[in-house]
Amino acid sequence: MGLLIRNICGLVQTEDVPQLKVCGGKMSEIGTVKDSFLLIEDGVISDFGTMKSLDMSALGMKNKSLKIIDAYGRFVFPSFCDPHTHLVYSGSREIEYTDKIRGLSYEEIAKRGGGILNSAKRLHETSEDDLFHQSMTRINEIISLGTGAVEIKSGYGLTLTDEIKMLNVIKRIKEISPLEIKATFLGAHAVPEQYKNNREEYVDLIINEMIPVVASEELADFIDVFCDRGFFTVEETDRILMAGLKYGLTPKIHANELDYSGGVQVGVKYNALSVDHLERTGDEEIEVLAGSETMPTLLPGSAFFLGLPDPPARKMINAGLPVAMASDYNPGSSPSGNMKLVMSLGCIRLRMLPEEAINAVTINSAYAMNLSETHGSIARGKVANVFITKEIPSYEFMPYAYGSNLIDTVILKGKVID
Repeated sequence: MGLLIRNICGLVQTEDVPQLKVCGGKMSEIGTVKDSFLLIEDGVISDFGTMKSLDMSALGMKNKSLKIIDAYGRFVFPSFCDPHTHLVYSGSREIEYTDKIRGLSYEEIAKRGGGILNSAKRLHETSEDDLFHQSMTRINEIISLGTGAVEIKSGYGLTLTDEIKMLNVIKRIKEISPLEIKATFLGAHAVPEQYKNNREEYVDLIINEMIPVVASEELADFIDVFCDRGFFTVEETDRILMAGLKYGLTPKIHANELDYSGGVQVGVKYNALSVDHLERTGDEEIEVLAGSETMPTLLPGSAFFLGLPDPPARKMINAGLPVAMASDYNPGSSPSGNMKLVMSLGCIRLRMLPEEAINAVTINSAYAMNLSETHGSIARGKVANVFITKEIPSYEFMPYAYGSNLIDTVILKGKVID
């Protein structure tokens, strides 16, 4: 059965010749088709164009069971791609939120046993089934908010058993959710308390025990390291990424959130798919990224929530770099998976144009998950992950109306999600 969306006010992020990513000045451009249609068949985008070019009689002859949606006054976007989340977690950390309001820093809360180690303790005490059900609630939430592809990290386990528990939950989510899901092994998220005086032993545990099991059970697509002040050093990151590559795990990096950590440089050295956070990014980091295929991925929700400096998106784009954005959905520093809000923060806080923000949460964020050949734009042959807005006057209204839910209908893999 086919699906035809017709009388679309504006079809956004269209491509006749698909690109893997959009860089620099090109980020201010997006393809749009006014008064348009979108045809979906067998879960993929079959055709699109103006209503004037649509031959309904020929289409009806070809597809007798065609379902039709009239989108008069509404826009159609490709679904958001969210390339950095930690949404498999147990419980919440609103007490730390209060501590932040009282003036404690992220690092101070972590030293008191909060932060990542707090989530690790909670996760250890939670059964796999309970963790799965908590996580599915968040999955269904982000689907309703327009996300069609998501990367989910482990990293609240910090033991072999609990890291595998997290990755098994991600695998179970993959099996039943209509979302496109990528899994990332992040055993190097923090150093557990029992290893704080012997960091090398924990790094050895990651390399010699965790990575081989994760790879042998095919539980992850990527490997990540939190390379920053107070977490993992460049030298430790180097060892972990090298071990991951030997087992076929593509690198991604948490970098430069808290300091000029060298994380960007080590990420580029290992041809990381993305380097994420980047609140502290200077000319040296931009120069290194400019000569690479690594996607700078910004997490404005996290910087906003923690009161950190905003990453220099404007400087990056002006230097010719591509930029992606992600939600960083997690219980401590960004308890939201709302990619529409992320797009708004990109405009409000990072001074990105609406077109740049749209590119950053669709085609470039798909690239940051190695999905831009199949996701992130409206192009013939791509997976039919799209959403229909409520009636809005323009595509710029999406980031402008930052507090409004403007998504009316979600379609994933060609099927309308109830």
